[in-house]
Amino acid sequence: MLLELFTPSVQHALDLAGIFVFAISGALLAVRKNFDVFGIAVLAEVTALGGGLLRDLIIGAVPPAAFTDTGYFVMPLVATVLVFFLHPQVERIQNGVNVFDAAGLGLFCVTGTTKAYEYGLGLTYSAVLGLATAVGGGVLRDVLANEVPSLLRWDRDLYAVPAIVGAVMVVLCIQFDVLNAFTSGLAVVTAFVLRLLAMRFHWRAPRAWNRRSSAVEEG
Repeated sequence: MLLELFTPSVQHALDLAGIFVFAISGALLAVRKNFDVFGIAVLAEVTALGGGLLRDLIIGAVPPAAFTDTGYFVMPLVATVLVFFLHPQVERIQNGVNVFDAAGLGLFCVTGTTKAYEYGLGLTYSAVLGLATAVGGGVLRDVLANEVPSLLRWDRDLYAVPAIVGAVMVVLCIQFDVLNAFTSGLAVVTAFVLRLLAMRFHWRAPRAWNRRSSAVEEG
């Protein structure tokens, strides 16, 4: 292994926490779309596991972790039950959920990049898969819910950019042979803080120069 950022038990607990929070976001969108309980469960599972599943299939890590660890599969179902019965209460703590979602984003962009590199990908494509690990589930969630993916919308606070920064930090550390627990943790924290700042100050990516679009911002 290139790097053990945490002990296996701590890493596993962090993975489950990230999966749970991502699943909450998928389940909440399903409730807003008036999906039934099966639809809620599907959207929770896809949101939580989609990015990691895509990464593992591309790098040949089969069967993917999502199919070898029962906890990975069960955690989104726990989120489904919670949201099914308590979605008004969960909606009220959405800001708190967003904070944990930002933490999951930071963690997964780093671990995804590291795992891709361990399986033989070059630095550039390792960073790409780190990004895919962090945001892929959200893209699949939005597509299944018939929404324009938040990742592509100009009226949403920066989401992919913090993950890109975290992934790039990891590959630069690999390039200069300084990847260790501290620098990896720094990449996680950097992506996390950037996402929090983007939510706090509504940072958004620029649109086309001198655009002529008549699109308006949605509420």
